[in-house]
Amino acid sequence: MLIEINENNIDDRKIKKVVECINNDGIVIIPTDTVYALACSIYSLPAIEKVSRFKGVKPEKANLSFLCNDLKNIAEYTKPFDRSVYKLLNRSLPGPFTFILEASTKVPGIFRARKKNIGIRIPDQKVTLAIIQQLGHPLMSASLHDINDPITDYLTDPDEIYERFSEMVDMIVDCGAGGNVPSTIVDCTADEIAVLREGKGVLS
Repeated sequence: MLIEINENNIDDRKIKKVVECINNDGIVIIPTDTVYALACSIYSLPAIEKVSRFKGVKPEKANLSFLCNDLKNIAEYTKPFDRSVYKLLNRSLPGPFTFILEASTKVPGIFRARKKNIGIRIPDQKVTLAIIQQLGHPLMSASLHDINDPITDYLTDPDEIYERFSEMVDMIVDCGAGGNVPSTIVDCTADEIAVLREGKGVLS
């Protein structure tokens, strides 16, 4: 199903439909402030396993991120971090960054099976933030690559995304053309903060 939602005039009824889909173990494709992404509930094992198969990896080995809607939401799923990290997050989010932080025990066990860290995002995208807020907990997300070129190409046209993936997912949220530059990945787990991947975001 393709559902169009205007970021500048969000229809709450459509947001509710997306949330109902996610709560029923659904997989959705949603916009972010970088690229379109696969997403599902962090508490839905069937959906997480399906996304992992889609990506061709085991769930415990997949590089999957949490999409949160505010800093308080982040704090629930990460261990306490120092003030310098908080200041960095506060001035960078919402924005095109994925921050690697230590996972708290509230993170579902499947994500902590082999890794103690988790990627966290607050995308600057009103529709996705509305979905997360109504859902009541973070989304698990993975970048949506062109299946013919999974290394470099990101699909940006919702119609093309629908054509290629409509039979693989339960719902596609169309908010217009997406971007093709991924988030900047920043590791905050060591003594010194380090950029692991240069992307759309520029640290300040």
